[in-house]
Amino acid sequence: MKNPPAWLGVAALCVLMLALVWAGLSLGSTGWQSPLVAWSDESLRQIVWEIRAPRTFGALLVGALLGLGGAVAQGLFRNPLAEPYLLGSSSGACLSMVLMLTVGQSWAVSSGWLAGLGLTGAAFIGAVGGVSLTLMLSRGATQTMRLLLGGVVVGVVLGALTELVLLWSAEAWRTMRAFMLGNTAMLSWQACGLMGLVLAVTLPVAWTLSRVLDALSLGEDTARTLGIPLGAARGVLVGVLALSTAAAVAQAGLVAFVGLVAPHLARPWAGARHASMLWASSLLGGTLLLAADVLARGLIAPQELPVGVLTAVMGGVYLLVLLHRRAA
Repeated sequence: MKNPPAWLGVAALCVLMLALVWAGLSLGSTGWQSPLVAWSDESLRQIVWEIRAPRTFGALLVGALLGLGGAVAQGLFRNPLAEPYLLGSSSGACLSMVLMLTVGQSWAVSSGWLAGLGLTGAAFIGAVGGVSLTLMLSRGATQTMRLLLGGVVVGVVLGALTELVLLWSAEAWRTMRAFMLGNTAMLSWQACGLMGLVLAVTLPVAWTLSRVLDALSLGEDTARTLGIPLGAARGVLVGVLALSTAAAVAQAGLVAFVGLVAPHLARPWAGARHASMLWASSLLGGTLLLAADVLARGLIAPQELPVGVLTAVMGGVYLLVLLHRRAA
């Protein structure tokens, strides 16, 4: 049986995304309210514009950044189980936030720039710092295996340091729970603007280097025979992975499985070429996270589930189904 044409999958995905955007704008703590109806009331209009809209579009952007990071990671490491957090970005963000919540509070009182940095800025710097530390340990991005091992070591060490600091502060642990489980409730228009800017930079750069990812899928030796400067190209791709992941983690915390599952869902109809895979994975990542966000708001309303819990369940179920199909 032939697969449906790619344009049909894109059209269906766009329709689903528009439906989810409408649901995100309509669903609140008080129930379902159409944006068209809410627009006639000033207080409801303010709720839709200042709370629901940035959260809805912010969830799309976070998922798109994670989907892009997952596609780059899986192509870069030639491993279908690679995810955006593989190079130490998540552990670096967690450690930076914990330090900001504990020892950084007293410094923030006397330092204007540190107070202005905030938890989001600290998470972004920590995520980029974690990837930078991985690059230092692996002596650049010239060897894939060394880079992978460096990311594992950095993740374990920084994770252990985070747990050690959390033992000293119960208050920091309460704050970090929302971050570790993923949280889209606090997304603002400013966050949407920053993530949109990062996506507008990283996605075209990754698409420009899509032929490098195609060559790497054939093996490093084959890529070298094609005259590709692997060291420089891999370094730029690691930068794309670090920047996209850091922006998403800083704004929404550790959202699980989106970056891992989105490339798998995109591959059947986007094909093996990364030029289409990168765009498809970004679209699917945004759609997945927005669907999880809508479910998180509606399942036990007026309370909310952590969006990272839902993405973990959805991703785990999908991977189990995929494993069962391949074993059959």
